[in-house]
Amino acid sequence: MSVSTLQSISGITGEYVRVNVASSRITYFYIGSDFESLEETLSDFDAGTSFRSVDAVIDFLGNTKKYKLPSAFLFGDDVEFNDVLQFRKFAKEASYLENIPVLLLSFSNKDFSVYRQLVDEVMDLNYPDDIIKKVKVLSKSKLLAAPPRQIVKPGLAVSATLKRGLDIVLSSLLLLVLLPVFLLIAALIRLESRGPVFYVAKRAGRHYQVFDFIKFRTMIVDADQKVADLMAQNQYGKQSDKHNALFFKLQDDPRVTSIGRFLRNTSLDELPQLINVLKGDMSIVGNRPLPLYEAATLTTDQYAGRFLAPAGITGLWQIKKRGQKEMSVEERINLDIAYAHQSSLMYDLWIIANTPRALVQKESV
Repeated sequence: MSVSTLQSISGITGEYVRVNVASSRITYFYIGSDFESLEETLSDFDAGTSFRSVDAVIDFLGNTKKYKLPSAFLFGDDVEFNDVLQFRKFAKEASYLENIPVLLLSFSNKDFSVYRQLVDEVMDLNYPDDIIKKVKVLSKSKLLAAPPRQIVKPGLAVSATLKRGLDIVLSSLLLLVLLPVFLLIAALIRLESRGPVFYVAKRAGRHYQVFDFIKFRTMIVDADQKVADLMAQNQYGKQSDKHNALFFKLQDDPRVTSIGRFLRNTSLDELPQLINVLKGDMSIVGNRPLPLYEAATLTTDQYAGRFLAPAGITGLWQIKKRGQKEMSVEERINLDIAYAHQSSLMYDLWIIANTPRALVQKESV
């Protein structure tokens, strides 16, 4: 696919329209010389255009007066670091490009860690992920992380500072006090099953910011690969389709280990998230961070309000509905949105005070 084919792909005859607002069409600009090897991987996109070099795409973006912006810029793993750096410098000066995700796609085993400072995501295609969903999450993240300039009330700034201070003090104290418990749980996990003590996965928090979420491992090692096979038993059922929003939870999940079930029912598996709180990824109180496949279904204006609140260990729906089979998708989202709109330091203290009674859940979910 060449640059010249963009005109027919965009559906606009004779000119390109520079659009800075997300559309329903998910498109891409690919930069690299190995497009043929990725063409099948990118087939889920509505349309796309490939450029052989960074100079080619910069020349197109800088000299073509009207065109439709892509949903994402995708770099092949043959593009050199300095070329990606050149593109990011150009994009920084072109403000209309700042909300478009930049991803590096690779089938090789080369270490691309140095590129992470320049791109929003490095995707190892030997372990395929849903690129479309990741693009949607990253796009919304960029839009919410850079909201229009507005007047911030002093009271809100003070409340945010106090909330962060409370997070640092509580997480630091709890990590010190609970260190023996951490060591005991780690030993029990390793005794029951082989594999890592901690489960680390990407989650979307406030403003759709993606971070490494930490829990004690409660499942078998390949649990994530079995989600598709178990979707028919999803606790939220067809409500997920009705609301175009997907949450995934099973009653008596067969992937959970014996120790894992005890940790879940007592909420002890959540303790490592205190590290996330100390790092600033999460807060003690907030809305639960979501797996990217769930967050990608909540990018509409109707649901995005839940991501205005920070990610939290405990929150409003945990103290009201934790462990109940009857909770619907709509109930959970509405509770998340309610917290985002009502959050304050006093409200957080009220939720913290009511959390202990919700720690031990009755249902095995």
